Parts: sequence; C-alpha cells; structure tokens
Amino acid sequence: MGLPGSSLPAAAAALALMSLLAVGSCREAQFDAGEALAGHDNFTTSDATRYYGGWVLARATWYGQPNGAGPDDNGGACGFKHTDKYPFLSMGSCGNQPLFKDGKGCGACYKIRCRKDRSCSGKSETVIITDMNYYPVSRFHFDLSGTAFGRLAKPGLNDKLRHSGIIDIEFQRVPCEFPGLKIGFHVEEFSNPVYLALLVEYEDGDGDVVQVDLMESKTPHGPATGRWTPMRESWGSIWRLDSNHRLQAPFTIRIRNESGKTLIAKDVIPANWRPNTFYRSFVQYS
Repeated sequence: MGLPGSSLPAAAAALALMSLLAVGSCREAQFDAGEALAGHDNFTTSDATRYYGGWVLARATWYGQPNGAGPDDNGGACGFKHTDKYPFLSMGSCGNQPLFKDGKGCGACYKIRCRKDRSCSGKSETVIITDMNYYPVSRFHFDLSGTAFGRLAKPGLNDKLRHSGIIDIEFQRVPCEFPGLKIGFHVEEFSNPVYLALLVEYEDGDGDVVQVDLMESKTPHGPATGRWTPMRESWGSIWRLDSNHRLQAPFTIRIRNESGKTLIAKDVIPANWRPNTFYRSFVQYS
C-alpha cells in the first residue's frame, strides 16, 4: 500500500483509461461466428503467436483516415504515442483478444499478406499491435490503420482495396526490427516519489512484454538493494509500482518477454527523473 495520497495518481490513471475506452479506437463490426471461425479450428493462440510458425488465417478491416495511423490522436489502447512516427510509421493495428492479450501483446510484430481479393498484391507487410479490437469479425482479427491496409494492395489499387471493407489475410509472428532503437521507457504524467508508471516502447526483438521488474539503487537507509520488485500491469503497455516508501533512483528495469527472454536496462531511469519524460537504454540479455 502506498503512502497517504499515493492512490491519487493511480485514480487519475484509471480515469484516463476509462476515457480512452469510452471513446474507443477500433470500429465496431458485426460478428458472424459461423463464418468468422471457419478454417481456424486447427490453430491455438500459442500456435498463432510463435515465431515463424507458418501462415495462419485471419481477417482484416481498417479504421481512421485512409492514409493515417489509425486513432485520431496517433495513440491507442496500448498507450503508445506518436504511432505515425518511427518506428511505427503508421503501420499499427488493433488486435482482438488472442493478439492483444489484455495488453501483453502490445508491441508484437506480425507479417500479414492479403488473400483472395483481386486488389491484393500478395506481398507481406509488417504491422505492430498498438491497439485493442473490441468487436472481432474472426478468431484472429487485425483492424489495421488505413496506411497498413492500403499497403496490402497492388500499386494504384490502395483505395479500391480499402473499399472492400473486410478482407481475408494470412499472418505470422515475427521479431520486431527497429534499427537504431533498443528499448525505451516513458515515465507517465502522474508519477511521483512513491508511484512510478512506465510505458515500455520500441523493444527491438520480441516486442511484447509479459512482466516488468524494478530494482532501486539503494534502500531508503542507504545500502544497495540487489532486489527486484515486480511492477503491475496498469493497462496496455504501461506498468506501475505503488510503493510504501520514497523510491530510490536511479532505477534498473528488467523485462521478460513471451518467449522467456529477459532484458535488463541498467540505471535507465536516472536519479533526477521527471514525469512525462522518455528515457532510452541499451540492454543486457539473460
């Protein structure tokens, strides 16, 4: 339990999340269970999200502006910011629950290619899960940005493909490749000495995050801690720690991916850290 008043930032963060969910990002679509699930019975979620596990059937729609990044604010339910800029470059997608995974699928990368529609190029494109799809039209459903959807088309047929609305696609999980980036942490707005919320971004490699732990540089009384404290998933790709003492920075952050790989960013959050600030680090693997 945090110190008196430490619940205020958490409450503010919860209100922000409720506002996001109320507005919504991905569009509502009608769900035809019989048609949507046809052809998918041989695949489990784990089959569909392991690397290079073969092509899996899915469906795709699109939302937002035809050449946009999806959400009007270039954000989404994962908490990522500026999805119109590198490394997202407007190639984001909402994923339904088997892809979004209550936020643990945020940041995962998938190759997708278009099937059947005459406007499809047949070439694969890589998209990143940046948002949640609440109204799936198939067992695996990518609600793509207008940019990503259009990239599946033959040259000059982008708009024609977008007019198709719902299309059949195939997908497979791939590592994320973000040249020049390793991993970054955005300290969220309401963080304070007893409450720390971090948005995990730009993870080159697996992309997804299933657990985040924090190590303080020392105890409140001085000695080094050498102890990892688990953070709790707040929403999307935002993880938080409510403390019963003033947290002692700099902080080292440890991340575990779905594949079991562990990454450590040593002293990535400095002693003079500030809310609403982005910090980037190279990582150690273990």
